[in-house]
Amino acid sequence: MKRQRLHLKAPDNWVNDPNGFIYYKGYYHLFYQYFPYEPRWGTMHWGHAVSKDLVTWEHRGIALQPSVREDQNGCFSGSALEEDGRLYLVYTGVRYEVVNPKDPHTCLNEQFESAQLMISSGDGFTFDNEKGKRVIIPPVIDRSIGDRTHTRDPKIWRGKDAWYLVLGSTVEEQYGEVLFYRSEDLENWTYINKAWKGPEYGWMWECPDVFETEGGGVLLVSAMGLLKNGEKEKNQTICFPVEMDEDSCQMEIPDTYQFVDYGMDLYAPQTTLDAEGRRVMEAWIRMPCPTEQGWIGMYSSPRIVERKGRHIYFRMHPNLRAAYSRKITQVGQAMPEGYMAVFDLEEGEQVDLGGFQIRRQDGKVRTDRTAVYPAFEGAHLISETPELKGECHLEVLVDENLVEIYVNDGEYVISNAVYGLKPVLSAGKEKKIQLYTMSEEKENTSLL
Repeated sequence: MKRQRLHLKAPDNWVNDPNGFIYYKGYYHLFYQYFPYEPRWGTMHWGHAVSKDLVTWEHRGIALQPSVREDQNGCFSGSALEEDGRLYLVYTGVRYEVVNPKDPHTCLNEQFESAQLMISSGDGFTFDNEKGKRVIIPPVIDRSIGDRTHTRDPKIWRGKDAWYLVLGSTVEEQYGEVLFYRSEDLENWTYINKAWKGPEYGWMWECPDVFETEGGGVLLVSAMGLLKNGEKEKNQTICFPVEMDEDSCQMEIPDTYQFVDYGMDLYAPQTTLDAEGRRVMEAWIRMPCPTEQGWIGMYSSPRIVERKGRHIYFRMHPNLRAAYSRKITQVGQAMPEGYMAVFDLEEGEQVDLGGFQIRRQDGKVRTDRTAVYPAFEGAHLISETPELKGECHLEVLVDENLVEIYVNDGEYVISNAVYGLKPVLSAGKEKKIQLYTMSEEKENTSLL
């Protein structure tokens, strides 16, 4: 099985949303949307990767594949839970009503329906795709609740006295919403309530995630059609500090939001609790084209999510920071997984990471990947954070296809996919930059 460190990347061909992220029986399991036949979007399967520490990952092949009427055209996004020692996966199954005659992996004019299915496993690795699936929420017919086509991506959790599930949906393809369901037994689900904002917050809310932190509740949604600036990726992930009454599933959503990541490549995040009970997030990093090796799609580094007041922080997971423990003096000494650069950035200063530029300008952290990113119409080349009120301390993770900039321990994060990054670093003569890389692996054997 293929092993990877730092950023989990497609084993081959295409990947997108992370699914079923959970710590179960001593392993972190990350399932993911996977099209195993070509490096492009198509009929979705669930790939599977595991890790003991969120740093070293091992791909374990395909876990779910289309096998019943309700998911015959794809096993789409969902989540995981543990109950009585078993691992349960809930996901959206898609059935095309009219298949595109020129491409069996797509449909015509969005003529499809979506249902929510469940499957379980006693060990987290083997799933009965032929006989083990059951529908728990059929296609939504009542248009006052949601949309028969665009209702998807169940995230499930255990409440005080029942199971709860949230789905992303849309109202007449005008504005996004989230739908809440409750169950006493994981089999019978009852619609309870919904929450929404309005057309300016996107026409569809995908991949919703609702959870509590010590500082209060958080809602993550991937809002389709959010941006109106002409760039390619109009769909962006945003987060809100929220208050929710569990019994009624009544949620108060404020008018203002943050981007989960200011690089605008991150999408479809999913969270779980790590081995120490911290809320940890993984997310898909979108890429515009395949690499020279023929794969496309990767995942962010793991991030601890915390809320303080009305602000939501996305901090580098301590396991990852600890993994970058070996000091180096130049980029060329780094391991294949890349390096971490740590430095402060004053107003007007700039650091160049092999063609990727980081600058502090007008109090903001600003990146420019023009030199290390394909040129195409609508390409997002310049990223920036909101204005910082004080210091600007950066921890920058760099590998050959992804640069992640943690600003002030997760006050903001910029993640940018890159191509053709050079193994050099340049800055002002007086600039102090500490460089770290991973230690060598003692053994290159299976994690299992």
